[in-house]
Amino acid sequence: MNQPSTQPAQRVPLDALAPGFADPVRDTQAVFRTLLDALARPGTIGTIDAPLPAAAGDDPVRAGLAAFASLLTLCDYATPVWLAQPDAGLEAALRFHADAPIAATAADAAFAYVHDAAALPPLDTFQPGTPESPETSATVFVRVDALTGGTPLTLSGPGIDGTTRIAPVGLPARFWSERAAFASLFPCGPDFYLVCGAALVGLPRTTHVEVH
Repeated sequence: MNQPSTQPAQRVPLDALAPGFADPVRDTQAVFRTLLDALARPGTIGTIDAPLPAAAGDDPVRAGLAAFASLLTLCDYATPVWLAQPDAGLEAALRFHADAPIAATAADAAFAYVHDAAALPPLDTFQPGTPESPETSATVFVRVDALTGGTPLTLSGPGIDGTTRIAPVGLPARFWSERAAFASLFPCGPDFYLVCGAALVGLPRTTHVEVH
C-alpha cells in the first residue's frame, strides 16, 4: 500500500514555537462543537472562543485563530495536512502539538489550509473520497478577506430552513463552479470551511449554492 508523501520537517526553535491550547481537552471539545455546528447549519457564522496563548514576540503562525484552532483540533498522526502556502510556523505547530504529518500534495491530504484564496488550486486536486468511503474526502479551510459584504449567495439543502444567504469576500469566482461540479459525484466531494480571524462558515458537500 502506498503511503502519502510528506514534506521533511523544518527546524523551528522552541522559543519561537506557537503555543497550543492552554487546556487541550476542554478547548478542543469546544472547537469541535463549533466545527460540527457550522457544518450542521451551513451559512451560519460560528466563532472560535477557545483561546490560544500568544507566542513570545511576533506570532510565528500566519493563520487566523479559527484556522489554527480548527487544525489543532482535527489533526493527528493519521491525518496528513497540506498547506497551500509555505508557513514554517504553522507546520511546526501542527507537527509538535498534533503530531500531524505535512502532506507534499493536496491529493495526499485529509485536511488542507489555503491562506491565500486567490492562489486556491483547482478544487479537483483535493481528495473527494470514494463511493465506498466518502468520509475519506478532504476537509479544506480557506481564508477569506471577510465573511460578509461580498456578492450574496443563496444556500439550500440539509440543515437549512428553506434558504439562507452568505456573502464572503475574497474567493475566486471559479470556486463556486468548481465546487458545483462535485454534485455529480455525491456522496463524494470535499467539505469546506471559509475562515476569517476567529470566525468561520461551513460549506458541506450537501449544500447547494446559487450564485446571483
